[in-house]
Order: sequence, then C-alpha cells, then structure tokens
Amino acid sequence: MLDIKFIREQTDLIRAAASKKHLSFNVDDLVACDEKRLAILRAVEDLRAKQNAASEEVQKADAAARALLIESMKQVKDELKKKEEELETVMKEWRALMLAVPNIPDMTVPEGSSDADNVETHAWGEIKEYAFTPLDHIELMEKGDMVDFERGTKTSGFRGYFLKNDAAMLEMAIWQYVMQRWQAKGFTPMLVPSLVRRETLLGSGYLPQGEDDLYKDGNDYFAGTGEVATMYYHADEVLDDLSQPKKFIVWSPCFRKEAGSHGKDVKGLVRVHEFYKCEQVILCEASHETSVSLHEEIRRHAEEMLEELGIPYHTVINCGGDLGLGQVKKYDIEAWMPSQGKYRETHSASYFHDFQTRRLNIRYKDTEGKLRYAHSLNNTAAATPRLVTVIIENYQQADGTVKVPDVLVPFMNGKTVIGKAFRS
Repeated sequence: MLDIKFIREQTDLIRAAASKKHLSFNVDDLVACDEKRLAILRAVEDLRAKQNAASEEVQKADAAARALLIESMKQVKDELKKKEEELETVMKEWRALMLAVPNIPDMTVPEGSSDADNVETHAWGEIKEYAFTPLDHIELMEKGDMVDFERGTKTSGFRGYFLKNDAAMLEMAIWQYVMQRWQAKGFTPMLVPSLVRRETLLGSGYLPQGEDDLYKDGNDYFAGTGEVATMYYHADEVLDDLSQPKKFIVWSPCFRKEAGSHGKDVKGLVRVHEFYKCEQVILCEASHETSVSLHEEIRRHAEEMLEELGIPYHTVINCGGDLGLGQVKKYDIEAWMPSQGKYRETHSASYFHDFQTRRLNIRYKDTEGKLRYAHSLNNTAAATPRLVTVIIENYQQADGTVKVPDVLVPFMNGKTVIGKAFRS
C-alpha cells in the first residue's frame, strides 16, 4: 500500500507503474473516490461538531430551551446517520482501490510482459557433460525407492507424493544445513505458522489478488510462504531501532493450489501443492540505499549456497510484467535441470520499500525520534522438494545412484551416496 498523499501527487508515476507491470489499474478512479471520501468525511465532522456543541448548550439551558434544542438536533442526528452510512460505503470502495495500487518498480527493472523477458545478469558453474544418458528425478527416485507418487495421489490427490528413505533424509539435511548456515550469518532462526488469518495475507500483499492460489478454511488460510507469518510478527508495533536490520531465517510448510499452472510440471516434484521453505525475511530502516544493499546481500546468500552445493545456476532480473503488485525489484535464481536442458527457478529475491509495512503498520523510531514505516525484503533460502530434484539430477551417477554434495554429508550421518543402483 502506498501513501494516498503520494498517490494524489504522483498519478503519472502510478500510471507508469501499472503499465510497466501490465496491471489494469485506473488511478483516476481512486482519486475520484478519495475526493468523495474527503467531502463526506468533512460533512460528518461538521455534523458531529454541531452535535457536540448542542450537547453543551443543552446542559446549560433551562427546561424550555432544552426541549427546543433537542428537537432541533433530531434533523442533525438523522443527517449524520445518513452521512456515516455513506462514508462506510465509500470507505469500502476506497480501501479496495488502495489495495490494488501497484508499487513503483525500480528504474533498473527491464520492460517485458512475462518471465520470457527477464534479463540474465550472470551465470555460474559448468553444465556437466555426462558419459551416459542422464535421467530425470522421477525415474531416479522411483527406482531408487525414494518417492511414491501413486500412494501420494491416492492419499492427497493430484500432485500428491510421499518422500521416502534417502530422499526424506536428504530433504531434512537441506533444512538443517540452511538454518545453520543463515544463523551463522546473523539471521534469527524461527519456525513459523502456516495456518494464518486473512489479515496476514492482506498485509503482506498476497490478497486480494492471489486468492485463487490459496487453500482456505473460513477466515483461515494456508500460506504459500513463511514470509507471510514472519511479516505479521511485528504488525502494529513500533520498533525502537532499525539501524541494524532485523533478519530472520524461517522454516514452514507451504501450500499452493498452483492455479493457472495446469499442464505445467504435472509429473514429479518440481511443482507440488504441499512443500517446505526456508525463507530469508528482513526489516530495515526506510532507506532506498539500504534496501538495495540488502537486496543484493540476500540474493548473494542464495547464490553462494548453490555454489557450495555445486549446482550450476543463472540469475535474472525480473521484467515489469513478471513483478508482483508490491515488488520494487526482483531477482530470480534458476538452477540447472539436466533432464530438461534448462534452468528452473529455485529462489526469488524481492524488496518492497514500505509497501507491506504500511499495510501491516510496522513502524520504527529513526535517529531523530520520528516515526517511520520500515522497509521489507525477502528471498528464498531453500524450497523443497524442488531443491531435492535439482541435487538428484545434477549428482546422478551412471548406475542410477546419486552422490551427496559434500556440504550435506555431515547432515546425512556421513552418507555419501543415496538411492539404489539399477543400471550398469
């Protein structure tokens, strides 16, 4: 959410933001609604002032004058009730429009309408040449007794799965590795709720636009990322100091309907409804320079992790049409998938300025004691089982077994090879 004063003063900038993000938002509708809101609000305040003044006069007046005053105020009372009802109606429209205002993308965000227009910034690692025909993770894991899709579908429906044996241990090894790695970098580790109230998703910007992709039960939702609960952790609070950013590394189960992705990755573990994420979340002072610096930092943290795992990747800047409503700028980091012969997204790093914190009312006192809205950022640290598939495909061996990346061996009780040999 942006400041209404800023919106009214920068309508051309809002139009440009909506155009660059390929969103259908008419800022003129909001300005007209705001004019109406302010006019009714002034009328309500005037009528309340008349009512208060009359109440004081009634207390001082004699019986005859009091009766006349009370009678004369009935009309004011009726008019006030009517205006308050009008205000309530226009406020609903105003709030809905305010929630649809797009944040202003950074000037470095490229033009484009979809992820096909994202721009590569750099690539790391050599694409491995195999002396054998590489298999996809589905065959490697099924034949290695590491996954059961048939019983997964029987149990939870489309995209259901059971991770078993070495794959289950590998996934938990990734979580331990990530949580310890980020804690050593000064991030506070937390396990956060997945079942959240609607307000948490409105505050972090996932509603109302993302409703179709969320599982829900009444007013409770199952979040698609730990960022949602973590951002709400400090909702409606005033933080004493953000000269040192608050950094969190959080773990949570995640749920997404994958609405609109029918026909994409219908087999395997790349796109599933239930998964797990370790997420980086940061609150910092209201400084563009600080946000940019921290954005580069969390991007680099994720890249370094892939390098430690020995996974080839490339990083792209997301174009305007591939940005969310609240994002100022986003990087996607995409890891190499041998079976597909292309990079697949494993991490997304975004910063929002005060878009989320205004919705969530997260403020802090600056060095002059002035209250300001914090800035927020987030980036995936690891999403599983997708990262499991990346490791299994890149580390597959000729006999069908899979080598464990060196950095994960300590979290696998020293095990260096997983799966089963099923071919010569």
